[in-house]
Amino acid sequence: MHAWTRRSFMKQGALALVAMGAVPGFVVRSALAQSRSARSKVLVVIFQRGAVDGLSMLVPHGDPEYYGARGNIAIARPSSGEGAIDLDGFFGLHPSLSALEPLWDEGRLAAIHACGSPDATRSHFDAQDYMESGTPGVKSTEDGWLARGLAAMPGPAASPFRAVALGPALPRVLRGDAGAVAMTRLAEFDIRDSAMLAGGLDAKRGFESLYEQGVRDLLYGTGRETFDAVRVLKAAAPQRLPPANGAVYPRGRFGESLRQIAQLIRADVGLEVAFADVGGWDTHAAQGNERGQLALRLKEFGDGLAALDRDLGERMRDVVVLTMSEFGRTVRENGNRGTDHGHGTAMLVLGGAAKGGAVYGRWPGLAREQLHEGRDLAVTTDFRSLFAEVAVRHLGVPRDPLFPGFTTTAYPGVMG
Repeated sequence: MHAWTRRSFMKQGALALVAMGAVPGFVVRSALAQSRSARSKVLVVIFQRGAVDGLSMLVPHGDPEYYGARGNIAIARPSSGEGAIDLDGFFGLHPSLSALEPLWDEGRLAAIHACGSPDATRSHFDAQDYMESGTPGVKSTEDGWLARGLAAMPGPAASPFRAVALGPALPRVLRGDAGAVAMTRLAEFDIRDSAMLAGGLDAKRGFESLYEQGVRDLLYGTGRETFDAVRVLKAAAPQRLPPANGAVYPRGRFGESLRQIAQLIRADVGLEVAFADVGGWDTHAAQGNERGQLALRLKEFGDGLAALDRDLGERMRDVVVLTMSEFGRTVRENGNRGTDHGHGTAMLVLGGAAKGGAVYGRWPGLAREQLHEGRDLAVTTDFRSLFAEVAVRHLGVPRDPLFPGFTTTAYPGVMG
């Protein structure tokens, strides 16, 4: 086996399991046993990749400029009967997010508008990278902000499954020294599937081939702990837990990811951070209003979050869901009845000690002179302030070194 493959196996977050070599097997087993009796806080991060139109997701129906800028795609006022679901007399939910209305009314769902990055890029790739690394405008950052936060937490890692991403590869936000797992399906996660993410290993040979080639260095310990971790997951069998409390997840990859996150939480395998993403938000043409392309995506999104909340029931007291998107859309619709890449957008916080039933952040207004570069919703809440508040107050992550070079002077106030 080549040396670079061995290094990547030990260091890179693209593996299914990383940084496990320093955790002895008895620690893994005892930690998992303890996690079943002492449930930890869990943060579920949902990335809406492609730049969701926050002005349709969380409609500023009280701003008169909104309707003048969006003749064909504006979401009708709540008074229309089929328009936005009024929240506070100024903002409203898109009608396709009706599944979230009860959570708002119960004070468990909060929103942050005009939130985003201080970097003005309109590149999906760069903006997503900056949001996951937590260093806007800096491309050289090697690790993700969640990985940094977990690595900085005091004490040993509670579980090899403390950080899990539902998907074929580890996302940027979880790459680092903390250790994380990437999987597509719980029922199919095993030693051979883990090797598929090694980027140079033959998946058909699996981890066993590493031993056959005489690898007896640090990698040997890493492999042993990987075997132990897989055995523990199979013993817990989270995939056998059906949705509880009558929860029904939407069909598709997003709903399946949320269902499996709920299974991991309910199986008490020591999960602290879960990550899932959902695409389809790049609505350059035929965006629609109360109906159409965006409405369908929002319905899947809202129904999925509501199903997760219902499935977990009382356990949502220990779970916070944070949604994010790399940037928003232009205020004015374009010639194709869609929207182009913008700046500020809306993000949601659900569960835990979230101070729901309110929209946070300063509304900058939609008059032309109030817009970013004369075309986009301005950013008045730096995403790092929001992410830091959730991570620090919910998970107990130290403020530093979450976001290098950034000092949080004030939180949005979304967490109790």
